[in-house]
Amino acid sequence: MQTNNHKIVDYDIVLDAKFGKEGSVERVQAEEDAYSFYSGQILLDARKEAKVTQEELARRTNTTKSYISKVENGVVTPSVGLFYRLINALGLRVEVVKPLY
Repeated sequence: MQTNNHKIVDYDIVLDAKFGKEGSVERVQAEEDAYSFYSGQILLDARKEAKVTQEELARRTNTTKSYISKVENGVVTPSVGLFYRLINALGLRVEVVKPLY
C-alpha cells in the first residue's frame, strides 16, 4: 500500500498504470530491471562493507572492474555461477529456505 495525497492506493494499480498489467512484456521487463538493480545494490553495499575495491573483487572473481561496475549499477545481470562467485568473494552466502506457509 502507498499513501498519496492522504489516500490509500493499491500499489498494483500504480504498477499496472506505469508498466502494464501483471504478466505483460513491459511489466516482466520492469520486474527484471528492478531485480537487477536491487541485486546490484546488495553487492555494492556488501563490497563496501567488506572494504573491497571493484578492482579487487574483479580479480577475485576473474572478471573486470568495468563488469563489476555494470553489475552494481544493475546494467547487467551476472549468471548464476558468477553471482555465487561474487557472493563467496565477499564472504557472504545465499540461503534458500521454504516459506512457512
